[in-house]
Amino acid sequence: MSANALSLVYAAVAMILLTAAVAVTMLVTRIREMKARRIHPQAVATAGAMAARLENSQAADNFRNLFETPVLFYALVAMAVGMGFVPGWLAAAAWVYVALRVAHSLIHCTYNRVMHRLAAFLPGFLLLVAMWAGYAMQLAARTTG
Repeated sequence: MSANALSLVYAAVAMILLTAAVAVTMLVTRIREMKARRIHPQAVATAGAMAARLENSQAADNFRNLFETPVLFYALVAMAVGMGFVPGWLAAAAWVYVALRVAHSLIHCTYNRVMHRLAAFLPGFLLLVAMWAGYAMQLAARTTG
């Protein structure tokens, strides 16, 4: 495996570790709130009941976010590695994307200022779109040239 491909895989692993960290944060937050407010686990057995009973949903909201646009990141990583074509710029951009997602998660799971979250989310989303467009164009040029 090339150094670029390995770097891209490590970026995907970093995203998975971020998702795991947010999942643990969500679990700890839920358990603490349920104990403090004496909420029986069965009382929050559904998403609707949980939304109605629990006040702190930041980590849960962020956890869901990590299964939205990052799915496109994972797909790009899988495609690039599977095709054996991983340009250096893609590996570098992947790490910038991961850093922006980490920033977004930290903001979302802590003080949760929407405009600060947007300042981390929007560049990450635009970068992801650019990564897909750039990869598609470079792949097309490579296969037709």
